[in-house]
Amino acid sequence: MPLPPKVYTWLCGLFASLGSIIFGYDLGVIAGVLPAKDFAAVMGPRFEDSNLFGLVTSIFVLGCFFGMFPVAYCADHFGRRKTIQLGSLIYIFGGAMQTGARNLDMMYVGRFFAGFGVGFLADLAPLYQAEIAHPSIRGRLTTLQQFMLGIGAFTASWVTYGCAQGLAGTQAEWRIPLGIQIIPALPLISFIGFFPESPRWLAEKGRMEDARASLARLHAHGDLNDPFVTSQIDDIQAEIEKSKDIGSASWSELFKVPSNFRRLSLGFILQFSVQMTGVSAIQYYSTEIFTTMGFSSTRVLLFQSINSIIALIGEACCVIWVDHTGRRRPLVVGNIASGLSFVVGSILMARWPGSVDNDAAHYLYPNQSKGYRYHELFVLDIELVTPFAFRAVGWRALFIWSFFPETTGRRLEEMDALFENAPVFIPRSAYAKTGDRHAAEKELREGNFVPGHLTEDAGAGQRRVADEEKVDDYDTKH
Repeated sequence: MPLPPKVYTWLCGLFASLGSIIFGYDLGVIAGVLPAKDFAAVMGPRFEDSNLFGLVTSIFVLGCFFGMFPVAYCADHFGRRKTIQLGSLIYIFGGAMQTGARNLDMMYVGRFFAGFGVGFLADLAPLYQAEIAHPSIRGRLTTLQQFMLGIGAFTASWVTYGCAQGLAGTQAEWRIPLGIQIIPALPLISFIGFFPESPRWLAEKGRMEDARASLARLHAHGDLNDPFVTSQIDDIQAEIEKSKDIGSASWSELFKVPSNFRRLSLGFILQFSVQMTGVSAIQYYSTEIFTTMGFSSTRVLLFQSINSIIALIGEACCVIWVDHTGRRRPLVVGNIASGLSFVVGSILMARWPGSVDNDAAHYLYPNQSKGYRYHELFVLDIELVTPFAFRAVGWRALFIWSFFPETTGRRLEEMDALFENAPVFIPRSAYAKTGDRHAAEKELREGNFVPGHLTEDAGAGQRRVADEEKVDDYDTKH
């Protein structure tokens, strides 16, 4: 009995997200490897230099940055699957170099190439997922990237903790965790070729019949004449014709075309706000932070492992609810909650920093000067800054609420129309509301096509009439 289309699409997206497991594992494993005493001994005396120490971590991110540039060219020319295979191959090379590293230079090379490969996989996995997904599950399918990234970090945390407990002082303490990172890349490079290619990439290459077959395989048990498959092909063809009228794509279009620049700006601001929370610094250097607080290295790794469980719970909630709540609401609530946590932490540290620092300061100065509460100066500083922090929190949440259109339930082919037609100020407009998710669910479940949401141009109207006729014809036959 063939799998339901929804389940099959989920499995395809889940397999592609092995690339995210790789990313998450590499993010988490290095924090557990750096404290290993044998690791420092093998890396040599240069490892004691704080600049070179930090480079072990940061050069991976540098590799991700440089891997970002060729991935667009490769994905457009060779397809999504082959590019994922290429990224996996590069990553395996980098992982092998790290595992067998005999000095700091080998570790640098391995970290850079692992990051370069991850730059491919981190970009391609969500793109592939979005292009194969039905609109009703696209949010959940693409958020698998973050969930599987959490799975990778979770695995890395517990692997490094276990190795630190059972293999302390040996090379296996750090070589085994580094070697395990290669494992997810092996099935990815071996079997991604057996999964459907992106129908949108096939259509862009003029392979419309292959694109139809891919859509049918994903959403209609292979039925090439399924109404949803036909409507999707029509939409994709219309989008390709529109692109031909515009001309060949170039990097400058990101800045020259207003709707493209709008998307670029919103995406940049969103990613910037995430990184400004300090999550990456904590992810990479949590072991160093907790070690300076006096905790043992194994206890620190345990803390990190517990933190990975908490993160995984939050990521699972996102996967479950993102298509129910929409995209805008979680972003607004998440930014408010994140900002408030920093405000509360700042207030607590200012008001109750602990008895040691306050009491010790009392003994530094003559009795007659103790009454000058310079401590209050710093409390005053925090109290002066806190209102600005509250405003900053409100600004981030308000920015998303004001300018980010809702994309839940929309087809990928609708996105151009969405950003071209949506007003700059989103609230109270149709673009602040989620798409008809329930209709999309019914469409997926029953195989019927439910007309789209946004595109109201003449071509879209003609397609919509044709689509409604297809639904009537489908209902008559079934």
